[in-house]
Amino acid sequence: MSRNAAGLSLFAAAVLAPFAAGCGGKEQTTTPTTTISSGAVTPAATSSSQPESSTVGSAVRAETSANASYADAETAFRHGRYTEATDLFTGYSEHNPDNVWGFYMLGLSAWKSGDHDRALQAFDQALRLDPSHRKSLLNSARVLLETAEPKEALERIKQALAIEPLSNDGLRLLGRAHYELGDIPEAIDAYQRAIAIDDKDTWAMNNLGFIYIQQGRSEEALPPLARVVEIRGNVPVFQNNLGTALERTGHLAAARQAYEAALQADSTYTKASVALERVKTQEQGADSAAVDLAALSSEFQSEVEGWRSSSAASDSTASDSVRTQADSVQSSGMARDSVSQ
Repeated sequence: MSRNAAGLSLFAAAVLAPFAAGCGGKEQTTTPTTTISSGAVTPAATSSSQPESSTVGSAVRAETSANASYADAETAFRHGRYTEATDLFTGYSEHNPDNVWGFYMLGLSAWKSGDHDRALQAFDQALRLDPSHRKSLLNSARVLLETAEPKEALERIKQALAIEPLSNDGLRLLGRAHYELGDIPEAIDAYQRAIAIDDKDTWAMNNLGFIYIQQGRSEEALPPLARVVEIRGNVPVFQNNLGTALERTGHLAAARQAYEAALQADSTYTKASVALERVKTQEQGADSAAVDLAALSSEFQSEVEGWRSSSAASDSTASDSVRTQADSVQSSGMARDSVSQ
């Protein structure tokens, strides 16, 4: 479904994956988060003392954009020059108005450069060309989550899942949207289904643990978070969330180690630094309960096998009737999502 994004306002986070605050965001002092944040690329300021050079430069850029090839635009995107990529894909799409991938990549580039409105317009144009373009549905949903419109995001996610019900990315986003809407049981179910499909989906595990912590169920958060850091122990937010769950369940020594690991991964991670000082104070004179993180990780892996077995029949039935689509790109191999959370 298309939407006119001209009147859109602003994401905040998401995710959870909320959300939240995760997928690139950070957490509150004792609260983990999963927000995805896209860093905007700000174009260099033009010197007001050289208006003639500025005018010439603008004309050159306009001409370059108008003559841009898909490969040129893709190169700029791959090198993180998202504002430039936005201009180049704009020029490319104007001369190739029937190429759905040109508009899709324009949407990704605009989103990564911080222009949510333009991103939605581009994704919507891609969907006008191909209403079943799953990547445009999912990434436009991410933009809508970042601009605090979870209801509209949920509609697009459901459309994408109707095309591919066993999509791990789609189910993770479904969990994030439900969380933003306050549908906690639905969010938990979606994350569990995503993990059952991909048992190394660390963001889905992190987000599931985050929800448990938010719901006062920190004991339940420990197994998925223990598994997360076993797979990817160098991600600060994962270690910080594990530290939060450990702290709240009385495992102060282990919590201290998790916060220290978060700071080893990112010495500027203020929330972990604050939490570490707090735990050190609490640890003095307190009996810290022992915890076996490896055993908790194994426990979670067994639990995932149970989810997989219980959902296998229904999922396989659904997949039999699904029309899956190949992700091919005209003139380029670039079709992968740049943001997976």
